[in-house]
Amino acid sequence: MKKALIASVALAALSPLGAAAQERTLTISVYAFAQDDYKTIVYDPFEAKCGCKLVVETGNSVERIAKMEANKANPVVDLAAVSMADGLAASRAGLIDKVDTSKLENFSKLYDVAKDPNSDGMSVGYTFYATSIAYRSDKMKIESWADLLKPEYVGHVAFPNVTTNQGPPALYMLGLALGKDTPDLKAPIEALGEKKDEIVTFYEKSSQLVQLMQQEEIWAAPIGRFSWAGFTKLNVPVAWATPKEGQTGGMNVLVLTKGSKNQDLALQFMDFWLSTEVQTKLAEKLIDSPANKEVKVSDKVANNITYGEDTAKSLKLIPSAAALDNRNGWLKEWNEKVGQ
Repeated sequence: MKKALIASVALAALSPLGAAAQERTLTISVYAFAQDDYKTIVYDPFEAKCGCKLVVETGNSVERIAKMEANKANPVVDLAAVSMADGLAASRAGLIDKVDTSKLENFSKLYDVAKDPNSDGMSVGYTFYATSIAYRSDKMKIESWADLLKPEYVGHVAFPNVTTNQGPPALYMLGLALGKDTPDLKAPIEALGEKKDEIVTFYEKSSQLVQLMQQEEIWAAPIGRFSWAGFTKLNVPVAWATPKEGQTGGMNVLVLTKGSKNQDLALQFMDFWLSTEVQTKLAEKLIDSPANKEVKVSDKVANNITYGEDTAKSLKLIPSAAALDNRNGWLKEWNEKVGQ
């Protein structure tokens, strides 16, 4: 009995760090996109660095925010990656805590647009993307978002449905081109409604657009930069528009769950994700456009992501509050004027 006790004590003395490491577990909630690459570039290296275990939960934003709400009293997630608007929704619902950026060594390296996307200190941007118009440069010239509705072009246009991520931003820019800068988006929706029978399709998946352009069924479509790579492989001339009104887009952010018992570890993970090394590797894999301004990539990579300080400064993002407060109105107006 005495020998067994001594052996037990000796074993415990030999592996205190191993036991402690097992107790440190960080649970993150992320999009299901590119998880194999994230594991290689982000998750595994962080586990090796922190000596902790990373538990990864995936799904769309709506599902994951709902789970955070359901477990509000006893959080099961420590950190989440969500859209900018969903970050504000989580803040309004009391699901997240303020980010102590003084604990983020890489915070100063971020583009200004990513440092406090919702102007409430509750999120930090880790990637963003531009939205503009991909178009057949041999068939048309795009100088304004309003050019999509020109009589000679409109019959060759695909436009994103309002229910997609690209829909509201594209409508917002169309509205600016029409001289209407209002969050209700009534003017651009009405303008589309008047041309709905001429527009080729109101698309829901950008993956269908490459084939439509290859077959010359469309000449132009507003898209997110993350969809651009497929167009560059076509055997027809396709260009990325720089309309006089500018480009729009979107941003994804990292948030800390309110009441999490692992916030210090979550901040370490957040800082790791924002580092120049990690952001560079994700950019080179064409997974995320870097929010870290120190990232340097080849011209080939840069042409397939949203990259550079000038681009970051030029993005006209829909404020999250405007998106949250007007979503139902947009859908109602769309159904009345454009239909499904």
